[in-house]
Amino acid sequence: MPARLFSFIGGDTGPWRVTTMQVVVGEPLPAARRLAIASASKSPADPHAAWVLRGITSNERYVVREPERGELVAQQLALGRPEATCAALIPIRKNDAWWKLTQDERQRVFEEQSHHAKIGLQSLPTLARRLHHCRDLGDHEPFDFLTWFEYPPAEEATFERLVADLRASREWSYVDREMDIRLVRDPA
Repeated sequence: MPARLFSFIGGDTGPWRVTTMQVVVGEPLPAARRLAIASASKSPADPHAAWVLRGITSNERYVVREPERGELVAQQLALGRPEATCAALIPIRKNDAWWKLTQDERQRVFEEQSHHAKIGLQSLPTLARRLHHCRDLGDHEPFDFLTWFEYPPAEEATFERLVADLRASREWSYVDREMDIRLVRDPA
C-alpha cells in the first residue's frame, strides 16, 4: 500500500534547497535552508528542524468525474522526474467562512466561480503535483492543505501563471494563511 502520510521538514538537511520563503497572507514560518520529505506512519523526529508540516493524501474532493478527472489523470506527470529540479511547497489555511460552507457550496465555488480544475488543466502536463490534507490529522496542524509541485526550470513561467490565476480566483478570498516556498533540487 502506498504511503499516505507525508512530513515536509524545513531545516538544514534534505535534497531540496530553499530559494525563497514568501508570506502570501498570514503568519510566516521560521526560516529554513533545506527541505526533506518523509513518508511514514508518523512524523520523524528532527530536533534541528525549523518546522514540520504534515499532510495525508486522500480521495479527490473537488473534481467532477468527467471530463475533468479523466483529463487530470491522463495528463498528470509523476513526481521525482530527473528533469523536474524546481519545486514549490504551498501550505494554505482557509478561514472559518470556508469551512462553514457545505460540501456542495464549496464544490460550486471550485466549479462555477473559481474554475479550479480548468485552471489546473492549463498547466498540465508540464507540472506534477500532489495535494496533502492536514485538517484530517487534527486541529493542531497549522495549515489545511499542503500542495507540492515539481517542474523543470523551463516551465517556471507556466507555474507562475498557474499560481497567479488561482490566487485571483474567488476561492482565494477564503485563504487566511499561505506561504509560497520555492525550492531547487541540487544535483546528487
